[in-house]
Amino acid sequence: MDQENVSATLTVAAPAARVFAVLADPTTHSAIDGTGWVQEAADRAPLTEAGQIFRMDMYHPNHPNGDYRVANKVQVFDPPRAIAWLTGEEKEGGRLEFGGWFWRYDLVPLDPAQTEVTLTYDWSAVPQFIREYLQFPPFGPEHLINSLHHLAKLLPGHRTDAT
Repeated sequence: MDQENVSATLTVAAPAARVFAVLADPTTHSAIDGTGWVQEAADRAPLTEAGQIFRMDMYHPNHPNGDYRVANKVQVFDPPRAIAWLTGEEKEGGRLEFGGWFWRYDLVPLDPAQTEVTLTYDWSAVPQFIREYLQFPPFGPEHLINSLHHLAKLLPGHRTDAT
């Protein structure tokens, strides 16, 4: 695959500020996740700024431990337009290492009650040594649109229009 990112877009029946608030709440991420890998927020405080670290408990049957924890670093925090984070892990001594992939949500208000949400997963900065043992993207093409539909279900109205 030459492309190093995938994205999906969905129109949800909610104002951009409301959508952003849900995305900035780590406790909602397990309900949004389309893979079922995200289990629970280890850090439950709302996201408020770029540079903030938040950890998530995860499960993947092919992970050596099954259960594991990721550390995410907020890269973009631009309410109510965009939010993005790098995913990595916390090593011994609290040192954080990031693999080069990130998640980004871009929100475009269509009117006061509708927002176009684009979710992008980008692995363009993943070094070759990581690509030798991890496949990118590590999920099927349905994951992103499933995540957007899950996000929509957390918002009032539940009406969506896929694009």
